[in-house]
Amino acid sequence: MTNRRIVLAAHPQGVPTPTDFRLEDTPVPVPQDGQVLLRTEWLSLDPYMRNLMEQVGPGYADPVPLGATMVGGTISRVVESRHPGFRAGDLVVGAAGWQEYALSDGSGLMPVGDLARPSLALGTLGMPGFTAYVGLLDIGMPQPGETVVVAAATGAVGSVVGQIAQIKGARVVGIAGGPDKCRYAVEELGFDACVDHRDPRFAGLLAAACPDGIDVYFENVGGAVFDAVQPLLNVNARVPVCGFISHYNGGVAEGPDRLAMWMATLLSKRIRMQGFIILDHYGTRFDAFRDDMAGWLAAGRIKVKEDVVDGLDNAPAAFIGLLQGRNFGKLVVRL
Repeated sequence: MTNRRIVLAAHPQGVPTPTDFRLEDTPVPVPQDGQVLLRTEWLSLDPYMRNLMEQVGPGYADPVPLGATMVGGTISRVVESRHPGFRAGDLVVGAAGWQEYALSDGSGLMPVGDLARPSLALGTLGMPGFTAYVGLLDIGMPQPGETVVVAAATGAVGSVVGQIAQIKGARVVGIAGGPDKCRYAVEELGFDACVDHRDPRFAGLLAAACPDGIDVYFENVGGAVFDAVQPLLNVNARVPVCGFISHYNGGVAEGPDRLAMWMATLLSKRIRMQGFIILDHYGTRFDAFRDDMAGWLAAGRIKVKEDVVDGLDNAPAAFIGLLQGRNFGKLVVRL
């Protein structure tokens, strides 16, 4: 039996290319006492993976070494178990990475549970949904009637941010790339408005969509989107920061240095801007998230869109597309 895996072949120079990845065949590992052999059924592709491809110092997670399997959340089937807590046939959430088979000592594995769509455990009921929940509710703290703006509004995180904000009684304005995504945010997700950041009139359209300013801005993009948001932030606005995908591929922003202007805005408008890493919150908030989200899904208050790619071979191209905004919904690979 052969294990197919995708490894990091080179550190990207800017936007990743297919040659930064390599498909390898290795023997399927044999579980020892206390281990389980997992076969991947679903692989999650997420923007944070781009940061781990860099050869950098300590961060919130270790970078992927050259020649190592790319990291990633997975839904896996237990093929063989020599661990008392798992049986062959169990379906579990874990982090087996970009490969067909993996060994685990059981650490970090959680049962998928009774889900008609197991891949939801990698999206709305998994890390992206949890990121939206903690960032919006614990840092953004939206109040009824306030205006919440979220970028990447139809993505795995942004779509959940906007829908939770609606549940909490806020007015929601999305920012997305292209008319189809904006139409989906309004007509399917129920956002009050959505603005296309590719439109040359973007800054003016966003201002028109937020006549009372912005009380909460959920930041996951940065760049020109943040530049348009900044002057619209109200006094005492809150800005949860979970990412800045527009900067992940490096490069120097054009135009003048705006740091001094932004610092003045932070001070004069008393803005609360807080970065957060979702790994820090599993021990204290995941149970509440799981209960709330399961209830909202069952009641039809949260809608889900997945972008499904078939085959491990197609993971690199799909991931490169993710960083360029080509996906529409939560991106997952079906093995």
